[in-house]
Amino acid sequence: MTSTIRDESTASAYWAAVNTFCPLQDVHVIADAPVGCYNLVGVAVMDYTDSIPYLENFTPTSLTEKEIASSGSSEVVQETIEKLREEGRQLILVSSAESEMIGSDHERMLQMRYPDVRFFSSNSLQENEWEGRDRALLWLHRQFDDGKPAEIVPGTVSIIGPTYGCFNSPSDLAELKRLIKGTGGELRHVFPMESSLRDISELKNSEVVVVMYREFGSALAEALRRPVLQAPMGLDETAGFILELGRLIGKEARAEAFLQEEKRTTLRPIWDLWRGPQAEWFPTVRFGVAAARTYSEGLRRFLSEEMGMQCLFSHDSATADNTALRLEIAEKQPQFLFGRIVDKIYLAELDAKARFIPAGFPGPVVRRALGTPFMGHSGAVWLIQEIVNALYDMLFNFLPINRAAGPGEAPAPELPWSAEAGELLDRIVARAPFISQISFGREMRKKAEALAAKQGLDTVTPDIIRLLQ
Repeated sequence: MTSTIRDESTASAYWAAVNTFCPLQDVHVIADAPVGCYNLVGVAVMDYTDSIPYLENFTPTSLTEKEIASSGSSEVVQETIEKLREEGRQLILVSSAESEMIGSDHERMLQMRYPDVRFFSSNSLQENEWEGRDRALLWLHRQFDDGKPAEIVPGTVSIIGPTYGCFNSPSDLAELKRLIKGTGGELRHVFPMESSLRDISELKNSEVVVVMYREFGSALAEALRRPVLQAPMGLDETAGFILELGRLIGKEARAEAFLQEEKRTTLRPIWDLWRGPQAEWFPTVRFGVAAARTYSEGLRRFLSEEMGMQCLFSHDSATADNTALRLEIAEKQPQFLFGRIVDKIYLAELDAKARFIPAGFPGPVVRRALGTPFMGHSGAVWLIQEIVNALYDMLFNFLPINRAAGPGEAPAPELPWSAEAGELLDRIVARAPFISQISFGREMRKKAEALAAKQGLDTVTPDIIRLLQ
């Protein structure tokens, strides 16, 4: 019997193509797709991720049953192109799963009738969104690079990666720009989010290229044949990034001075927290991650290897088995779960007490402010701040507050416990977050005694405890 796919981990390469091409300022994307596909990518997904009302440079051919069942989409594609052709605007036609299923390959038609319009086969049925973005970025370079030899401009840096639908992109990009400027680099291009087609030929002239995400962008970076750095997360990676960037652009002294200044200023809150009583909590914190590779690996390295917290699991959401992930959440009960909306749903279904922190899309969360980075030194500070604040919040929630009893509500009697029931309670309490174990055990003891009394028992037994799980 085949297993049921509980949730899809990533979107398709069609969505990837749209999210990669539409940020370019002088591009208009035509989607060879039914109108519903426009609503999903152009409106709904944008509202739930980047908080963008709609994509103004995105038009569907609005395929109907007629085109899908018999005539094909060539005619409606040509009609759409005629409506959108305009001086200074590059049209890119993108296939969808529906047009691919009916074999609508428009490459030859475009070469004969509209040689200035480019066709990108999204391969929607075979590739996920990260594979699609990687291929789309490389395709843009192959299509629009001028083919001239590179003319390196000393000290310049370009960033590859920010596209629509990338979690926390504005804030992480702002931190990356800050690190580059502080090291002495001159930011040349942010591709494709802050670029146009004419900038593609300029990318190879940068002295250094920074790839923002581990999921995609490396194929284009390799094609540019420039030194490549990966955007950093955590303390060690960020220090290494600053020093290596300084070496590559000939600003070693500036990089070293900037790093020392970072330790005195930006990173000061981490030292303060580390030296304070909060540091005693760090080894007790148990967390799990289900996010794109950049964040799943980065959070594990920083929080576990550098801050000494306990990483129960860290999954790349592109390859994660979501059914197995749900079972793992139930079994291990992390204190913090960094993840997507599907992971928050799992917590609700399991009535788990973990604190959820958004760390990936899909998810109805806005991440447009610049003050919530995960990357760089600022990201390290923000993450530790969020965790410590959540720990204080947990303490408040477990305070022994005296609540007024309801009408006719009698206080729960104190009943004796069997040895087996006491041992079972200890095992359950040991799975709870360390900071709340005393309060959690006290509350569970009260509930067990009240339930036993309600059932007319004079002793709390293991069966009573199991009813409360």
